[in-house]
Amino acid sequence: MRLTVLGGSGAWPTAVQACSGYLVEYDGFRLLLDPGYATLPRLLRHHTVDAVDAVLVSHGHPDHCADLNPLLRARGLREDPPPPLPVYAPHGALDAVLALDRPGMLAAAYRLHGFAPGERFAIGPFTVATRLLPHFVPNAGIRLSTPGGVLAYTGDTGPSTDIPRLAEGADLFLSEATYIHRVPDDDAPYLLTAELAGRYAQQAGAARLLLTHLWPGTDATAAGEAAAGFFGRSIDVALPDLVVTTAS
Repeated sequence: MRLTVLGGSGAWPTAVQACSGYLVEYDGFRLLLDPGYATLPRLLRHHTVDAVDAVLVSHGHPDHCADLNPLLRARGLREDPPPPLPVYAPHGALDAVLALDRPGMLAAAYRLHGFAPGERFAIGPFTVATRLLPHFVPNAGIRLSTPGGVLAYTGDTGPSTDIPRLAEGADLFLSEATYIHRVPDDDAPYLLTAELAGRYAQQAGAARLLLTHLWPGTDATAAGEAAAGFFGRSIDVALPDLVVTTAS
């Protein structure tokens, strides 16, 4: 299983970093995970829009799904549109982004598959297990399993005993780490620190930790060092075009 980082900035994109977005590939199947702000141009550095086989969204905040709109426009408005794109998301999570265009304009470009966090299903060669994790809106923690490895992804989440369960034994644990040491009090139930991500990775027995969703301007090296205080294995920060390959 191969993961390419398209973006890992929390809240808004910067001049050098798109928001959350990851291309996960296995056995020739390309799954776009969380097409946040500014991820489409990054995707186009690697593939054409018709190379995406499916989209999976953790929750409905625009820094995780806004670029679904230009992706669907690029597919659906061309003279030779590809088949409808399967899109998986928690029920209602994409209502706003899918309403950006006039009704029906992009209807033929996608097929929406809503799910409730906690459900299991298949997308191509991926077995998908989801868990409801705490955030400002319903958020699905995601576990992707293939014969080539296991990827666990928090989406955006606050502290939860379900996080190490989601990531148990994962080859790659992709964890939000908006802050380094401390989340502001009002947001503390809904976001993580790099320190907590390290703790959860250690509890889960994950093989590798990839920190993402850092607040814009956060020192990536400092975030990695904070996580390393609790997790003694490989740690990376989600920076543009980073490629991580897993194998069981």
